Amino acid sequence: MSGRTLWKGYIQFSDINVPVKLHTAVQQDRIQFHLLHKRDHVKLHQQMVCAYEKVPVPPEEQAKGFELEERKYIIVDPSELEQTDPEDGRMIEVHEFVKTGQIDPVFFERMYYLEPDTTVKEYNALAGALKETGTAGICTWTMRRRSYLGALQISGKVLCLSTLRYADEVVAVKSLELQKTPLSEKELKIARDLIDQLSAPFQPQKFENEHQKKLQDLIDKKTRGEKIALLRPRHLKPTTPDKLLEALKASLKQVA
Repeated sequence: MSGRTLWKGYIQFSDINVPVKLHTAVQQDRIQFHLLHKRDHVKLHQQMVCAYEKVPVPPEEQAKGFELEERKYIIVDPSELEQTDPEDGRMIEVHEFVKTGQIDPVFFERMYYLEPDTTVKEYNALAGALKETGTAGICTWTMRRRSYLGALQISGKVLCLSTLRYADEVVAVKSLELQKTPLSEKELKIARDLIDQLSAPFQPQKFENEHQKKLQDLIDKKTRGEKIALLRPRHLKPTTPDKLLEALKASLKQVA
């Protein structure tokens, strides 16, 4: 498996330990811009400035504080914060197995690949069992002085470890106070037909990051000394409920 190993440990459940190596499963290849001094194009550096004195404060004079109320803080020393750090460990402890479909996508954060380390037989057995049962292992582990909640899953023949958000981090859907809008069977049928017409296998390689392409094109043009034409953004109006049926029919004709 390509890529640098980020962490080594063991998947542990019951009396079974499976040695694994963790690799990142995603990469962000984004165009980065630097903040420069407009006059001489020299890079600018951020400084921590006192809001009262308006002067930079060196690191040795900085402190961390928790705000109890306006302008009232509890100061916390670095040594006190270290006491709250989780203990380093090498175990991905699986607490239970759940059906993969039961995990709401809103809980997923970042995915990692797990590669077998020294022992392949136990790795393959676990991967095969997860695939056959359609389950995910809900687990916890510590990495780089931080505790994680995660889901151990299978992707093809590879074990994957996804970090999960904790329940108190997820905003309940009911807080949106969505209005119930009745739809006729005719409207639903047209919508289903439209979905059927647009149904296709998932092929992510068909899609590109248009924003990144435009940024690169902008950079290339400016590198060549070309003049950039400024375009006004388009503002789309939402479809009103009384026009929904007509809009669905028009969309269906376009893909037919």
